[in-house]
Parts: sequence; structure tokens; C-alpha cells
Amino acid sequence: MREVPKVVWLLAGGVFVNAVVSFTFVFVFVYLTGPRGFGAPAAGLLMGVSGIGMVAGNFTGGWFGDRFGHRRVLLAASALGGAALLALPLLSTPLLCAVLPAAQYASGVVRAANSALVAVTVPEGARRQAFAVIRCVSNGGFTVGPPLGALIATSLSYDWIFVADGVGTLFFALWTARVVPARGATSKTTSAVAADRGPGVWRELRARPALLTLLGAILVIDLVYRQQYSTFPAYLADHGMDTRAYGLLIAINGGVILLLEIPVALALRSRSPLHIIGTGLVLVAAGYAMLLPGAGAATTVAMMVLVSLGEILYKTTATAYVADEAPAHAVGRFQSLYAGVSVSGVVLAAPLGAGLYAAAPGALWPLCAVLGAAAGATVLTLGVRTARRTARRTASRTTPDDRPAHETGSPAAPVVG
Repeated sequence: MREVPKVVWLLAGGVFVNAVVSFTFVFVFVYLTGPRGFGAPAAGLLMGVSGIGMVAGNFTGGWFGDRFGHRRVLLAASALGGAALLALPLLSTPLLCAVLPAAQYASGVVRAANSALVAVTVPEGARRQAFAVIRCVSNGGFTVGPPLGALIATSLSYDWIFVADGVGTLFFALWTARVVPARGATSKTTSAVAADRGPGVWRELRARPALLTLLGAILVIDLVYRQQYSTFPAYLADHGMDTRAYGLLIAINGGVILLLEIPVALALRSRSPLHIIGTGLVLVAAGYAMLLPGAGAATTVAMMVLVSLGEILYKTTATAYVADEAPAHAVGRFQSLYAGVSVSGVVLAAPLGAGLYAAAPGALWPLCAVLGAAAGATVLTLGVRTARRTARRTASRTTPDDRPAHETGSPAAPVVG
């Protein structure tokens, strides 16, 4: 872990604090249908629009960073998002409907800008470890946050949840401004800010077909992965398992990630990234396949453990792989593409999964398993092909003088005896 720069460890401290208080999304639906008096359809619609805002922020945050600097964009989005969250409890209903999606958009920009900032700060070869640190502390914060948010909501009011989230987001902006030097961040992104002088991002992507294939696989797996937050709790309820059981299963997810995220990244840092990502996708598929016999304590725990292990393998490695593949002038835009694709399930997973579950409950988990396995097999095959191409290129660069005489066809040296 000594390869991870000090600035990443300091940035991780701010990420942890911000993650602890980022519990607004857990309670928004209850807040809207409770204190705000929204009907369930109206609350669901507003949450859907807010989810679109968050995905849009992920898709565009890196683009802004390539033009204006990733540190600058991260600070601006954190400040604006924090201010919006602080103001939400005071807003009228029409303003709330406008500002909540804007706050979610800002949170998406922060996520993409933070990933891009890590990517340009950490040299290639240490990015998996660096992203593992950020993901580990973020998941640690999310594990602590929801129970704390529930305590605040029940002891004080739901308004204080937004206040805490807003203060935490503003703290993250101030902390980042302090620990990430402006001069260093600017010097590392000079070529990125001059993005217009480099080839277009779509041209760069077409030159990297493996990356395009990977993004497609991530889109598919995110639809599968995020069923644990929508149809999975409904499935548990239909099989007599209450909210407490679901909470314990989600806690298993956080615990496995906290225990294994960094050790796994260190142990596999020299392995082929595409093989690791593909294996992770297959493990996610295997997790959902565990639900085929039915919902029981053993099968649901096994499902969550497998999904968590798959998440550890594919998410950190894919983020680092995209950063390593990005040209210097488009690091932020590549990170934005990955960030946006990797949260697409926030918008798509619930309606698609719920629709299928309502129409054919027995088809959902087999389909999830098949889609996840297909995505994993595609990436694994891609990894094999990439390894073969790399081996052929390496062999073609080997000159005859570098090889033994019997391989070049030249006569062997006479034996002197």
C-alpha cells in the first residue's frame, strides 16, 4: 500500500466522513410520503427523476473536469450540492421538486470527478490499490450511515437528515481543498484541460474495442446487481422474511467488502484485469443463481456473499482498468463514461426487474443469472483474446539476435572440446 500516494489516503478521510452522512437517499421516499405529504406515485416519480439526475451527473462530471480541472469541478459540485441539501427542508413543494434532482446531479458529478482526480493523481500500477482504498472507506461510511440517519430522523426530525448530509458534503469540499494541492492537481491535468487539442473521445473509444465491450458488460451487470435494492427485498417479503432479515443481508455485503476489498486488490494487483473483472461478473451471476431453489437463510446468505465477492473483484478493477486505458487528454471523460454506465441500474433496474417480477416471478432470478454469466463470459473471453494479442505483439518485437540460435535458423556455434 506504500504505492498509494499520501494525498489519496487524506482524500479517503473526507470520503469516509461524507459517506457516513450521505444517508439522504435511504430516507427520501419516506420523507416525501410522510412529512411532505406526497402520494406514493408522485414520490416515486420524483425519485426517478432524481435518479436520472444522478446518472447524468456521473456521465458529465469527468467531461467538466477535463476542461476545467478535476479538483475545481469536485469543489464546485460539492459546494453546490451541499448548499442544495441544506436548503431542501425549507423549500416549497415546487422548489423541492426542482432542487432535489439538482442535488442528485451534483452528487453524480462529485462521484465522477473524485474518480478522475484519483486516476490522474495515482500512477499506473497503483490505481487498483488506490480505488480499493476509496471504495473501502466509502462502503464503511455507508455501513455506519443509515443507522445513524434513522436515529437522527426518529430523535429529531427528517429535516435534520438533509442538514447533516449538506454539512458533510460541504465538509468534503473544504477537506478536498485543503488536502489536494491546487498546483499539483493542475499540473497533472494540464493535458486534460487542453482536451480539445486531442482526438475526440468517441474516436478514442473506437480505437479501444475491448473497453467498449467492457462498458456493455458493466451495463448488463448493473441491471442485475441492483436487483438487491429493489426486487430482492420484495422477494424476501413474499417468502416470509421481514425487513430485519434484509437489513442483516445488506450488513453482510458491507462487512465482506470492508474485510476483503483492500486485501484482494493487493493480492491480485499483478493479475490480468479483464480476467478479474470477468470472474467478478460470474460470481454476481452465481449469487443470483443461489435464489433458484427458493428463499431460505442459507441460500440468501450465500447469495449475498457471492454478490459481495463479485462486486469486490469487478468494481475496483474495472475503475482502474478504464483509467489505465484512458488517453491523457480524456481521463475524466473515460471515468465519466464508466461512472455513468456503472450506476445506470439506479434508473433501469427497479422498473425492469419489478415489471418482470410482477408478470413472471419465477423468471427473474434465472434471467439475472443468465445475463450475469453471459456478461462475465464475454469479458473473460475478451481477456483471453487480449492476452493472446499482447503475447503475439511481444513475440513480433523480439529480434533474431535476441533469440537462441536454434530458433533463428542460424547455424549453431561449433562445440570446442
